[in-house]
Amino acid sequence: MWYYIIKVITSSIIIVMISEISKRSSLIGSILASIPLISFLAFIWLYIETKDVSKIADLSTGIFWLVIPSLSFFLLFPYLLKRNVQFYLSMTTATIVMILSYFFMIYILKKFGIKI
Repeated sequence: MWYYIIKVITSSIIIVMISEISKRSSLIGSILASIPLISFLAFIWLYIETKDVSKIADLSTGIFWLVIPSLSFFLLFPYLLKRNVQFYLSMTTATIVMILSYFFMIYILKKFGIKI
């Protein structure tokens, strides 16, 4: 039980830290947010729990392929905001496009025999 509490607290601290730093410097916040901190933590937690490097390698490969469709969010979201589209509508629209991009990417990967 303590292990899960530590995982939640550690992950939460990182998210809050990035949010607070971003208030002062969007550049530093962007750099920190772009570092795959959540992936790093997932690798560490998975290794501690399973010691199965094959699962970690599979997770890393899956993350690689799914980062590509997630970029659609980071292109569309600021575009909509700069066009004065309301924040929540921009976030919702960009999220829906990103989700559709995930499904499209998974479809394309299956066509090429790549399994995540």
